[in-house]
Formats: sequence, C-alpha cells, structure tokens
Amino acid sequence: MAQCVQSVQELIPDSFVPCVAALCSEEAERLTRLNHLSFAELLKPFSRLTSEVHMRDPNNQLHIIKNLKIAVSNIITQPPQPGAIRKLLNDVVSGSQPAEGLVANVITAGDYDLNISDRSVKASVPWYSNWKDMLMELQESSLYTATTPWFESYRETFLQSMPASDHEFLNHYLACMLVASSSEAEPVEQFSKLSQEQHQIQHNSDYSYPKWFIPNTLKYYVLLHDVSSGDEQRAESIYEEMKQKYGTQGCYLLKINSRTSNRASDEQIPDPWSQYLQKNSIQNQESYEDGPGTITSNKNSDNNLLSLDGLDNEVKDGLPNNFRAHPLQLDSSSDPSNSIDGPDHVKSTSLLHETKKANTGIIHGACLTLTDHDRIRQFIQEFTFRGLLPHIEKTIRQLNDQLISRKGLSRSLFSATKKWFSGSKVPEKGINELKNTSGLLYPPEAPELQIRKMADLCFLVQHYDLAYSCYHTAKKDFLNDQAMLYAAGALEMAAVSAFLHPGAPRPYPAHYMDTAIQTYRDICKNMVLAERCVLLSAEILKSQSKYSEAAALLIRLTSEDSDLRSALLLEQAAHCFINMKSPMVRKYAFHMILAGHRFSKAGQKKHALRCYCQAMQVYKGKGWSLAEDHINFTIGRQSYTLRQLDNAVSAFRHILINESKQSAAQQGSFLREYLYVYKNVSQLSPDGPLPQLPLPYINSSATRVFFGHDRRPADGEKQAATHISLDQEYDYESSQQWRELEEQVVALVNKGVIPSNFHPTQYCLNSYSDNSRFPLAVVEEPITVEMAFRNPLKVPLLLTDLSLLWKFQPKDFSGKNNEVKELVISKPEMIGAEVISEFLINSEESKVARLKLFPHHIGELHILGVVYNLGTIQGSTTIDGIGALPGCHAGNHCLSMTVRGRQDLEIQGPRLNNTKEEKTSIKYGPDRRLDPIITEEMPLLEVFFIHFPTGLLCGEIRKAYVEFVNVSKCPLTGLKVVSKRPEFFTFGGNTAVLTPLSPSASENCSAYKTVVTDSTSVCAALTSSASSVDFGIGTGSQPEVIPVPLPDTVLLPGASVQLPMWLRGPDEEGVHEINFLFYYESVKRQPKIRHRILRHTAVVCTSRSLNVRATACRSNSLEDEEGRGGNMLVFVDVENVNTSEAGVKEFHIVQVSSSSKHWKLQKSVNLSENKDAKLASREKGKFCFKAVRCKEKEAATQSSEKYTFADIIFGNEQIISSASPCADFFYRSLSFELKKPPAQPSVQTEKQSVEDAVRLIQKCSEVDLNIVVLWKAYVVEDSKQLILEGQHHVILRAIGKEAFSYPQKQEPPEMELLKFFRPENTTVSSRPSVEQLSNLIKASLHYPESFNHPFHQKSLCLVPVTLLLSNCSKADVDVIVDLRHKTTSPEALEIHGSFTWLGQTQYKLQLKSEEIHTLQLKACFVHTGVYNLGTPRVFAKLSDQDTVFETSQQNSMPALIIINNV
Repeated sequence: MAQCVQSVQELIPDSFVPCVAALCSEEAERLTRLNHLSFAELLKPFSRLTSEVHMRDPNNQLHIIKNLKIAVSNIITQPPQPGAIRKLLNDVVSGSQPAEGLVANVITAGDYDLNISDRSVKASVPWYSNWKDMLMELQESSLYTATTPWFESYRETFLQSMPASDHEFLNHYLACMLVASSSEAEPVEQFSKLSQEQHQIQHNSDYSYPKWFIPNTLKYYVLLHDVSSGDEQRAESIYEEMKQKYGTQGCYLLKINSRTSNRASDEQIPDPWSQYLQKNSIQNQESYEDGPGTITSNKNSDNNLLSLDGLDNEVKDGLPNNFRAHPLQLDSSSDPSNSIDGPDHVKSTSLLHETKKANTGIIHGACLTLTDHDRIRQFIQEFTFRGLLPHIEKTIRQLNDQLISRKGLSRSLFSATKKWFSGSKVPEKGINELKNTSGLLYPPEAPELQIRKMADLCFLVQHYDLAYSCYHTAKKDFLNDQAMLYAAGALEMAAVSAFLHPGAPRPYPAHYMDTAIQTYRDICKNMVLAERCVLLSAEILKSQSKYSEAAALLIRLTSEDSDLRSALLLEQAAHCFINMKSPMVRKYAFHMILAGHRFSKAGQKKHALRCYCQAMQVYKGKGWSLAEDHINFTIGRQSYTLRQLDNAVSAFRHILINESKQSAAQQGSFLREYLYVYKNVSQLSPDGPLPQLPLPYINSSATRVFFGHDRRPADGEKQAATHISLDQEYDYESSQQWRELEEQVVALVNKGVIPSNFHPTQYCLNSYSDNSRFPLAVVEEPITVEMAFRNPLKVPLLLTDLSLLWKFQPKDFSGKNNEVKELVISKPEMIGAEVISEFLINSEESKVARLKLFPHHIGELHILGVVYNLGTIQGSTTIDGIGALPGCHAGNHCLSMTVRGRQDLEIQGPRLNNTKEEKTSIKYGPDRRLDPIITEEMPLLEVFFIHFPTGLLCGEIRKAYVEFVNVSKCPLTGLKVVSKRPEFFTFGGNTAVLTPLSPSASENCSAYKTVVTDSTSVCAALTSSASSVDFGIGTGSQPEVIPVPLPDTVLLPGASVQLPMWLRGPDEEGVHEINFLFYYESVKRQPKIRHRILRHTAVVCTSRSLNVRATACRSNSLEDEEGRGGNMLVFVDVENVNTSEAGVKEFHIVQVSSSSKHWKLQKSVNLSENKDAKLASREKGKFCFKAVRCKEKEAATQSSEKYTFADIIFGNEQIISSASPCADFFYRSLSFELKKPPAQPSVQTEKQSVEDAVRLIQKCSEVDLNIVVLWKAYVVEDSKQLILEGQHHVILRAIGKEAFSYPQKQEPPEMELLKFFRPENTTVSSRPSVEQLSNLIKASLHYPESFNHPFHQKSLCLVPVTLLLSNCSKADVDVIVDLRHKTTSPEALEIHGSFTWLGQTQYKLQLKSEEIHTLQLKACFVHTGVYNLGTPRVFAKLSDQDTVFETSQQNSMPALIIINNV
C-alpha cells in the first residue's frame, strides 16, 4: 500500500473516538454563526487534548490515555442513505488529486523509472538479484513509497460516515452538550427545553436514530457568552445559577466573540478551521442554515461541514428544523440506489463548482481572538476531564459489576469454556458450516451486549488489554449463539485490540480478521463492514511489512458492487506489490491497469488517467506492443474526456506511429478516434499553426528533388532525348561517367582547363548526390519534389489536398540592388504550387508522391514540408486496388473525417569525417537539396531522334535525323555533343555537303555516296584522297567532343533544326548503352549558370555480321611497274558469322577500299573470275590484293594529314570511300591510334645510335595500310526484302602480323613462379626482336619452273639460279649468304630430293639503303624429280652493329623446280 501520513498506531485510535452530541438553542447557534461556523465546527480544531489524561480501570489501576480526541457533532435524526454516502465518497476521491509539479526524487535501482504521483521510485525487475542490496536501502528510505491522499481521504470519510449499528457501540453517543446563549430571556428554562428534547430523541420509539451508548447519557450544559455585545455580569450570575442546579462538573461558561467582526483586519488571526473545512470543502455535502438551529452530522470526523442550502426555518414533525433529514439524505426525486454515473453525479459536480466559488472568500472565526481560541481549548479540556472521562470510568465500573454479579457471566465464561475444551464443539468452525443466523438480534440489555459495550468503552479510552479480553469473551458467546454479525464484529475488534496493545504479548491474529471479513461478506452480505475490516487489516499487515498478504486481502474485496472501492483497493494492492522486498513491478503495473479501469467505470476520469499513465511507465519500450496500445488508447480517451486534448493527441499518436500488431479493424478504430480528437483540438485554435501529423511516415532522406520539365513521350518515329527523370534509378557509375563527359566538354570550351568554380550540373538531387551547395533552379521551370510515404497501418490512408509548404525570399542576383524583400510564405504570383486532390496509400504500402512548384520570380526558395488533410476510407478495412468500395465512385472516396496538418521535411546531411575533430565527434554537414536558388532565364534545348534504330548488325551503317528545338525564350549557342563512343555516330564531315548524291543511291536509300561505274574496270583500283581535318579529327583535339553544325551556330527561341546523323553498329555483339551529352550556352552570359546540358542514353542491340582478318606479306616479285621493290600482298579473309536469327539471307562484299598515307591497293588477284562475292551463313571468303606504295611525288605534295583512298569494286557502283559517312567512321576508328602521343626522341648520345638503328630496323617491317570492307546484307523481313549496308575496318600495322576487324579477347596471363633473387642485368637491352630483324633483307630466287635434261647423255644437270637480295631498310646492311646448309629433316628429304650448289659457298657483301643486289648461282642435280631450291641461308647485320641474324624464309613459298629427263 501507499505511504500514509499517519501511522497505523495513530490511524486506528483516531478512527474510533468517543462521540458527543451537541444540541444548541437558536440564539446560541446565531452567536457561533457570526464566525461562519456551527457550534460543532467551532470546536473542531480544538477537539484533541494537548495533555495526557488519567483514569482508573475496574481493578483500580491507573490507566494513561495519550492524544485523546473527541468528536462533537450535531444531532441528526435520520440515518444516512447509502446512495448519499456513495456520492459523498465519490466526491471526496475526485476532489483529492496528486499535487502538480512536485520535483521527483529519483533513485536508481534496476530497470524501471516509476514516477508514482508525487515521488519517483526506480524498482528493479524481480529476477535481478544483484540489485537486492540497493532495494533494501530503498525499502528503508522514506522516499521509497508514494502517498495517495485520495485514498486516505476516502478511508477517513468512509470510517466517519459509517452509520451507527446495533451490533457495536463504537460510534454511539456517550454524552450530549446542551448549548444556550447568555443573551436569551430565560437561559435556564432554555436548558430544560433542550434537555427534554434530548430525552425525547433518545427514549421515544419514534426516533430509531441516532444511537446512544447507555440510557443515562451524560448531559453537559454550556452557556455561550458573546463578549463583544453581551452583559458579562448577567452571564456570570446565570452561570452561578447553573452551577447550583447542575453541579460544577456538569456545566460551563464559554466566552467567545471578543472582537467585533467589522474591525479593521490589520492583525492577522490564524484560521485553524480552514484545514478542516476548506481542505474538505468538497467532502461533506451537509446542510445547515444561517439560522439559529444547526444540523450536524453524527460523524466523529476530523472534517465536517459545508453550508449548502439557504435559510429555511420550517418545522417538521413538530420538531425544530435542526432535526430534519440527515444531511446525506438524497433528494426525494432521486433514487437512493442511483449509481454515481447517473444524473446525480453530474449534479454534484456542478454543485461542487458553486460551493468552491462560495467558499473561497469566507473567513472563519472572524470574531474570535487568540484568547477565545484558548478558552475553547480550555473548555474541551474541562469537558473531557470533569465530564466525559469520569462518566466513562463510572460506566465501565457499572458494566463490570453487572457482568460479575450476573450469573449470565458464569454461563458465558465457564460453561462455554468447558464445552469448548471438552471438544463438544469446535470454537472456530468453518464459516460455511455455521447456520446462517446473522439475523439473530439481542435485546439491548442482553449480557452479551453488555460485554461488548464494556469492550467498546475500553477500546475508546485506549485500554486495549481489557478490551481484548472482553472482545474475546463476547466473541465466544456470539459464536455459541451463532449470532454471526455480532461474532464478526467482536473478532474484528479483538484483532485490532491485540495489535494495538502496547506490550504486544500476543501476535496479531490475522485469522480473526479473515474470519470477520468472510462472515461480513458472505453470511451477513454487509460489504461496508467487510470493507472497514479490510482497510484496518491491510494497514496493520502493511505496518508489519506483510505486503503480499495485504495485497491478497485488498484484491479479495474487489467486487462488482462498487467500482470506486474496487479501484482504490486495487491501486493500494499495486502499491503493496511494489513495496515488497523484491518489488513485483509487472504485478504493480497490471493492478494499476485494473484500478484505472475501475476508476473509469466509477466516473473518476482523472484517477483512471493517472493509473494508466503510471502503469505505462512499466510497459513502455518492453516490446509489449498490444498492452502499450491498450494503455495509450485508454489514456487518449480519458485525456479527451478531461479535455486534456494535447495529451489525448499524443497518446493516440503513439498508437499509430509504433509498428502496430493490432488487427486492421482495431487500427481503423484507433485512427478514427485519433482523427476525431485531433479535429476537436484544431477547432479550439482554428487560426493557430497547423499541427504535425504522425501519418503516413515520410522517409525524409529518400526525398528527391528534380529541376526541369517532365520528359516528352515518344511521338511516332520521334523519340525525345532520355535526359534525366525521377523514374530513373540512381547509379553511381553512370553518374561518374556523365560527370567525366561534362568535365571533358567544359575543359575543351575553357581552353583545356576546368574552371575552379565548376560543379557538375545536377538536375536530380537525392541522398547520393552532393547536396552541400544551394542548388540552382531556373525561373519558370518547375521544381518537382518526390516524397516517399509509408503507411504502417493495415487500413488505407487517404490524403487530400496534398501540397508543398514553402517560404520564398525574392532577391536580385545581378548585384544592382541588394536590398532583401520580405519573406513570402505563400503568394501564388511568386511561386505556383501543385495540389494533389486525392492520394490513397493502401495498407502497409510505400508510395511516392511528386509535387511541383512553379517559380515565377528569382530569389531564394525554402521547401519546408508538406501540408495535407489526413483521413481514412469509411466502411473498409483493406483495399487491394481491385474492387472499388461499396458506395464509392472510383475517383471520389467516401471520406469519414479528415484533419488538416503538416509534416516537415528535415533531412540530415552526411556525417563529416575529414578533420580530426570531426572524426572524434559526431557532426553532420548541411543538406540543401530543399533550398534552391531561383536564377534568371536560361535557354532550354530539346532533342528528338528520328528513325533512330534499336537493333543493328555489327558494322552496319544507318542514317537517322536529329532535331534540335529551343523551347525557351532565350537564344542558345555553342552546341556540342560529347560521347565516350565517338565511333558510333557522325554528323558528316565538311565534305558531306559537297558530294552529290547519286541517283542509284537515292533509289536504294543508301547511306553512302556512290557513283555508277562501267563494268570494264574490273579489278583495278579507283583512287581519291581526303584529309582527316575535314572530318573534325585532328591529332590534338579531343575526338569525343563533336561540335553540332548548327546553321549560324545559334538556335533562336522556338526555332528547330533537323540534321542528318549516321550511325555505325559497334563491332562487339550485344547490348550497348551509348551516352550522349549535349552541351549548350546562353548567348547572354549568366552570373550563376554558365552552361546547360542535356543527356541522352541510346540503347542499341547489335548482332553478329562479318569477321574480317587481314595479313600483309612481302611479294616475292621484286619489280613493280617502276622497277622498285615496294610490293605487298594483302590477304583478306571474310567470314559470315551471322546467325540466321536476324533474318539475313546473305552478305555481298561490294567493295574493298584501302586508306593510307603511303600504300594503296592496286588490284585484286582473285583466282576465280566470279565477280560476285556472296557469303551465305557461316561461309568464308578469301581475297588477295596487290598493294603498292603511293608515288613519291603524290606523297610529297600531300600534307601529313592526307590519306589516299583506293577502292576495288566488286559491284557495279563505286562507294566513294573518301566521303561521308564512310571516311568519317574510318577516321573515327583511327582516332584512338591518333590520340597516342608520338615517341619522344632520346637525349643520351651513347644510346642514341643503338636506338636509331632499332628504329630503322622496326620501320622496315612496319606498314600503315587500313582496309575497309564494304558490304550489303539482304534481309527478309515481313516478306519484304531490305538491303542493309555496312563497313568493317582492319588496320594493318606490320608485315606478317594478322589483324582483325573485331576486338580480340585478351587471354589471362599464365601464373609465373615468383623469383626471389635480384636479376643480374637490370638495364633493358634495346635490341630489336628477331621478327623485326628478319624483315631487313628480302631474298628471292629466279629460276625456270621446269628444266629438261638428258641424263643418259650427261649425268650432272646444272641449272643457273639468280638470287636477288633487297635491302628493305634505310640503313647499310652487311649480308652473308651461306649455301652449305643442308635440309636435315627426313620429311623434307622424302618430298624434295637432294642437290648441291656449285661454286662459292659463302658470299659476304654490303647493301646500301634500299639497294637491290643480284647473285648468279648454279645448282647441280643427279636425278630427275622435284627439288626445293630455297635452301640458301641469308644472314644480315646492320653495318654499325655486331649482332648477326638469319633472315626469315618462312614467308616465301618453297622454290620448287622440276627436273625432267628428256
């Protein structure tokens, strides 16, 4: 139980005190009424004696009484009605609330912080044993338990308002004060009248109430004298007369009202009455008049009266008005059994307010001085010493004598004892076995009742030893007679007496109390008495720290008949659980909830709310979400009834924002309650700021902001640039690629340097982008904010009138006038805002909403949050989006109730982690994505692609068109496009305009420029030349950045331009994403934004077409037309690797062109005369071409950038390979090679010669011939034949090395063993490779193919053979020719027979630069047969080098000769 102000040793004696009646004349009542008090109230503060009192017990032993208190009350002749008592108790409890704003003392122990009313206690979870010591200290600390003043007030009022009953005498009147005034005409006569009245009330059978202790009640005559107005001498004389008549012990002269009430109140007289009257002004709704007669309750209470009715002097039943109905009497109109929650309850509350108002200004005791206070105190002392205690002492003796003298005593004491001890009857029989004779009534003079009377008297004067033995005796008698009500009363008081006995020779008999409670409750059906037992017993158990027993007792008495009692007892039980040695916190919380529920049923809303709040402390954050929901819901409801709307809102908010495990229906009802409460809150302050709504959740960090217009959809063949939109997912890699592209083009525009203030353009801001700077938006271009909503509930949420909340500060950034205009919160002419009329989020759904703002003015914009009406949909728990709701149209949901509110978007920036300080602390940078700066107008470009393909063959050429539109009000210029794949597209070179289209090209819709040829020039090459500069490819420039050839380089507002664009399918098959970044500027320079960009990602799927591989080798014939040794053979292999999925029937090779600065194709040496070069699926074709060096004079006149193009045609029209688009793509494929920087010449002289030589050697094997294979593919599609065309490039770099048109896969290098020693020679030798050296000298043999010799005439056959040696390099070369070499391999011998060279076997000679030398040799044969003459070995070295090496012969064919016998 909770801590009480009084200890149980003080509480019980104060609850059972001697009762004294007061009967006043009207005049006497008038005198006390001057002080706004009745006579009984006047005595109230002084009713406790200040000194010890002595009396003698029947054995003549001196007995000391400490702190004796008497209760004086006016006589009331009607017993109080139960309904009225219930109402009174209800008001007492509701009037006592926990003190507000007390500072809580916090003690730390365990896991819980329990702030219980005005104290805070931390109690541990029971199973944490290591907290035990801490809890032991807590137990002893005075802060540990909390006070519950409402319970104490209830208990006090309950005990005092108990009606007197016949089976006990504790609250029967022992004496009666008869009070008259000295100012009356005949005071003594008045006393006689009053005495008769009292006698009539006590002895007349008409009056069953009040109850009197014994027939001869003590009468005490009091003469009131008003000092300020009365005649003192008269008063004294009357008092003398009274002493004569009633004896000095029986009367008293009390002088009061020493000062007039209208005196200046400069001296402050204390008001001891206020604590009794005002503190409990709500408790005792008793009535009294402002007239002479007063009605006072029969209660021995600390806190009596409160005036409520007006003046009413009627006399009823021939009695003066002071014997009217009991003050607790209900109005006749209302039913006594009326429940507190009925109309009655409402009335009492309104009454209460009036009473409070009425009572605030009244000063009690205004006419009394401190001397008067002492006189009243003295009067109470005199009355008790001289009148009351002698009377009690005498009564106890009389009763004792009676009991001893009567043989009834022997019957009761002896025969009963004998019976019990002989075992004929068990004294403490089980209650249920006993006959139900609770109806048995004893006559008033029955000896059993005399024992009970004596016990009660002893108890009242604190003689607990004697009281206990009397109660014990009476108990046996009553049980004998099976008078259960009497027995229970005796058991109850015996237990209390045993506990209160100071020596405590015997332990507290708790089982007596249990039996009494059970008897009262089950047999006598008297809950009031049972309740009194429980209250007393629980206090006693608590004082003995038997909390568990006390709690069990309290819980046992909770029942359905009284919610208020059950609530209070459950609350006390809860406090018991928390006061145990190991506090049972969860039991505490559970019983607090039960108490709260019963308080609620009893109409005690504030107490109910308090209980739930206290229990919430235990359940909060422990994962018991359903319990939390229940508590929060109840707290919300109770707060709402108490008009604590903010608390209600926050409680309902908690239910909604935690991840709820409730059913959908339950969540729906929670939400409806919440909306209802919220609605009421917002109606209280309609002009106040919008409240923050808890639903739906907004994931602030997922907010995305997009600057610009939405992308236009594709329009037929027109396809808008993809640019950037909110539908695209963020990808770090691609954003880096775009950034690099933008940096490339910006660097180019700014002469190769990226400006320091450059920041990549960001059109879409999200949690991955860099949001540390204020983003820039352009006036008149929309700003779209995408918010991520999530509905955590199982019921759909409907948001209506959803729009953004913003504030705007107009500013001029041009720097002319810098004054800041005032902040604009919402002016549509400055910023237009989009409103979404309905936004439905289904149960547990995440959904994004996009809201636009339209800035019409430059300045600073701050997007604060979102504002909307929150509601739900009526009559549905879930919406799966399939079926419409009953009674609802699809677009117009039936709304139940909506509240308008807002949610703020607060985005936390990235964690800072740069400096040491930032690393050690937790700091976050700013996130400014919601604070854009609105800048002046800028041009806005839109790009459309027409006939843009999605699928191509590898190498296929397709012509499309691009349309550029300026949709803004400013002209744009400086349009460029940048891409990582410049080889994919071209806008055509400068020559594109010059070359006329041939008629046949337009017929076939060919992308190429063609010229019809005559069929005579079969395999000869047609040459032309072009410069790479014309195609925008220079060695220094960036090939990725391509200026767009706009006419006049400016695009005016509203203008559009269409340009052709050729595309070539990439060489690798698969899906290609090709990024284009269009860059443009405003004609007028802007201070904030220098340029703008537009992005486009083209997705092209390529399928396999042809594979081309080529090899160049030295021709063995040494003379060309000029007689110079500069011929090459070029072998080109073309394979059709197309799988028939693309529907390609066959490929035709229509032309093979070469392009080089030094070489050109001369003619085709195809063996087959079949002109048509067709390749069906998986077929391979081999072409052989002769290549010659360009004429020196041609090469000399050309600049280094001029290329010679030679076309060898297999069809009947020539594709001009030096024009767009063929040359464009050729140059694009070359551009990567051109980007490589030229090798820097070395500075060190000693190495110089070696390196020069190496370079010379390398050069002679180099060749820079580029082959372009042009083809057509015939495709059948939808029974139509289409002709596709394309080109493949092969770049030949070196002789004898195979080159491919498609990228080769890199083989991963094999693993090597680690070497753990340092290599000897760390310098890298700059020796040329064997392969390069072997190409220095070209050797060829000239001989007859067949030779006839008559072997029968001459056995040796001699054949002359010429060996030509050609120096391919520009350096002098020493050559050794060795003829001694024999073929050793047996295979060679088998195939080609053996022969011998005659003459000199070794020749040494020196060849000058590019010199050709002839050696005449002789071969000698002895048989007919086929011989290989290619056996001479040729060694060469540079003249200034030491290394000798053999020239390679593997390229040359075997030199076969046939020797015939004739």
